Amino acid sequence: MYTVAALYHFTRFDDPAALRGPLLDLCKSKGIMGTLLLAKEGVNGTIAGDRAGIDAVLAHLRGLPGCAALEWKESTASVAPFHRMKVRLKKEIVTMGQPDVDPIAQVGNYVDAADWNDLITAPDVAVIDTRNDYEVAIGTFEGAVDPETQSFGEFPAWWEKNKHRFHNKRIAMFCTGGIRCEKSTNYLMGQGVEDVYHLKGGILKYLEEVPQEDSKWDGDCFVFDARVSVGHGLKEGPHILCYACRRPLVPEDRNNPAFEQGVSCHQCIDETTDADKSRFRERQKQMQLAKERGTHHIGGL
Repeated sequence: MYTVAALYHFTRFDDPAALRGPLLDLCKSKGIMGTLLLAKEGVNGTIAGDRAGIDAVLAHLRGLPGCAALEWKESTASVAPFHRMKVRLKKEIVTMGQPDVDPIAQVGNYVDAADWNDLITAPDVAVIDTRNDYEVAIGTFEGAVDPETQSFGEFPAWWEKNKHRFHNKRIAMFCTGGIRCEKSTNYLMGQGVEDVYHLKGGILKYLEEVPQEDSKWDGDCFVFDARVSVGHGLKEGPHILCYACRRPLVPEDRNNPAFEQGVSCHQCIDETTDADKSRFRERQKQMQLAKERGTHHIGGL
C-alpha cells in the first residue's frame, strides 16, 4: 500500500532553483514518486511512497523558508500512483496569470469541512466550483455553479462576464485540495467582493471527514494520479484515464467504438489528427512493451 500526500504552501522563496536539487535528490533516495512544483510563491504537488519516505520529504519541506506550517492531505493507493519523480520550477505553483493576485497577503474565510454543509445550503450563498470542466463532470457539490473552464487561467474572464449573477450573494468556493481557492478568493476580494469563503483542505478533506450519509457531495473527485478519482473516505473511485486527452472515463466507456487504449475516447476522437493517433499508437505500443519487460515507459504517470 502506498501513502499519497497532496500538499501546497504559499510562501516567498527568493531562489526556488536552489531548492530544487536537494529536494529531488532526497525524493529519489527515499524512493518517492510524483511531482512537486517550486516557484517564488511557494510549493505545490502530490507525492507517493512508503511511510518513512513520505515523512522524510515532508520534514524537509517543512524546513524550507516559511514552510513550518505546511499542511497536507493523505490517502492511500493500492498500486503506484506515479512512476517517476519530477521537481519543476514554475512561474506559479497554480497558474492563474494574474500578477496582482497574492494569497500570501490575503485570502477568503476558511470554512472547515464540518461546517461546509451549513454554509452552502444558506439561501444567500452562491457556491462556485473553481475546477476545470472535466473534473466537475464526474462530481461536485449539490447546487454548485460550474464555470465550464478548461483551465484555471480562464476563471478571471468568466467572473468578469458572470459577476452580475452573484449580486448581494456571499460566495463559497471550493477545489480539490484548496490551492486554487487561495488565489480565486484573493482575486474576488481584489474585485471588491466582501463575503468570500472557501473549503479548508478542499474536497479531499471533506470526503475524508464528512460521513457519506451527511454529504452534499455528488459523484467522485478527480485526482491527478493513476487512481484518477476518489470517493468518500478517499477510497479509490471507478474511473480510468484516457491517456490521449487525460480526461476521466468510467469503465463502460471502454465499450464505446471511439475508445482505443492510449489513442482516443468518445470525448477526444474528433480533437486529434490521424498523425496524432499514429503517434499515440506508437507510444501505447512502447508502453505495453515496457510493461511486459517489467519496466515503466516514460509516457506513464
